[in-house]
Amino acid sequence: MTDADPVFVSRGGLKLHHAFNAFGVDPDGLLCADFGCSTGGFTDCLLQSGARCVHAIDTAYGEFAWKLRTDDRVVIHERSNALHLPPPIEVVEQGGIDLGVIDLGWTPQNRALHAAARWLKPNGRIISLVKPHYEADKADLGQGGMLDPHRAEEIAISVHDSLGDLGYTVLDWTKSPVLGGKMKKGKLKGKGNPEWLVLVSSRYSIDNPPASM
Repeated sequence: MTDADPVFVSRGGLKLHHAFNAFGVDPDGLLCADFGCSTGGFTDCLLQSGARCVHAIDTAYGEFAWKLRTDDRVVIHERSNALHLPPPIEVVEQGGIDLGVIDLGWTPQNRALHAAARWLKPNGRIISLVKPHYEADKADLGQGGMLDPHRAEEIAISVHDSLGDLGYTVLDWTKSPVLGGKMKKGKLKGKGNPEWLVLVSSRYSIDNPPASM
């Protein structure tokens, strides 16, 4: 990252900003959804990149940043589980979202991608944050949920290679420049695990949703 990089409400924005640059994705004018919005780093990045509307979904209440909460381009769905929330009528009427972005806690990709695909218009795309520590067996995890970096990469590659069988075509793939982990008073609490971002297209859509999870 450089001094010229934009500032977002959370570190998640830096991850998605990197993905946009790496993948050549421009969300300008797109209808989007942020699955697992939390404070709103991904939503902030989408808006700063020109998205016309972002549906922001999270189980939490009151965590979403105020500057985003008061933005007319945001439709917030708090106290809502992204794995089970159906697309709202305004999304259905527009034929689905153009772009879904995913950062869901404690959720493997086989569930997270299906949740987003139910909102997706045909030929829409998804960018998902792949967190190997959410895909790993408990035996792989060390103290504090840490993974050996080499094991983390092995798991990430395994996830990448499994997506075709789940109904998704990997269009691009990049390692996040920011480690996972929780922040406290602006600093990372302890060490974080490496993460990756994947850009996919889907055989599923709002008109052809995947089977119930």
